[in-house]
Amino acid sequence: MKRLSVLLFAVFITGSFLVYAGQVFAVDVPSLTLNMGDGTGPKQVSSVLQIVMLLTVLSMAPAILLMTTSFVRIVVVLSFLRQAMGTQQMPPNQIIIGLAMFLTFFIMSPVFTQMNEKALQPYLQEQIEEKEALALAVTPMREFMFTQVREDDLKLMTELSGNKAPATRAEVPTMTLIPAFMLSELKRAFQIGFMIFIPFLVIDMITATVLMTMGMLMLPPVIISLPFKILLFVLVDGWNLIVGSLVRGFY
Repeated sequence: MKRLSVLLFAVFITGSFLVYAGQVFAVDVPSLTLNMGDGTGPKQVSSVLQIVMLLTVLSMAPAILLMTTSFVRIVVVLSFLRQAMGTQQMPPNQIIIGLAMFLTFFIMSPVFTQMNEKALQPYLQEQIEEKEALALAVTPMREFMFTQVREDDLKLMTELSGNKAPATRAEVPTMTLIPAFMLSELKRAFQIGFMIFIPFLVIDMITATVLMTMGMLMLPPVIISLPFKILLFVLVDGWNLIVGSLVRGFY
């Protein structure tokens, strides 16, 4: 009930903001109406099916964002960073997800620009058909994944799919490339996470050793080491190093 109330409150605030923005900036808020009725011809039925497919794609957009972009590596590394520092829920999950999403948009902006120029705009201008637009839109995304995927992971997924080893990149199915790309991203994220844990682990070990030497066995070392880990992270400009390394890793 509490979650439902929060959701209704968020919808109310969003709607109020849209109405207020329309009044202030004199912008008409568009409306969308869906009617279910008998089709009068193949074209009308085709349009309804296109709308249904569009809504399906929109519902799968978060999964597509996870599977085919840099989001996986970024969010896993940021989660490792929080665990290594031992700050519990700081920064919160919303901050980590938001930062990962904006970094993903920043890294993927060249790919999205190519998809817009080569596929979306020509399709909206009715210069190409839907199938050609889809093929042109997938090409930049496949090129990005090929630059990050490991050959061992791609070979593994090809063997599991039962297909023959492809001679060229064009012969690699997209459904084989996507899981191989995710495996590669997870491995790189865990490698980066291991490197992040090392300096914080050293601080924990030094703190535990000092406390044992002083005979303070009942005092948790994590409580004492946490300020020093935060201080170390701030002094070395940790956010700059982490974000810079993540972004440069995709170029």
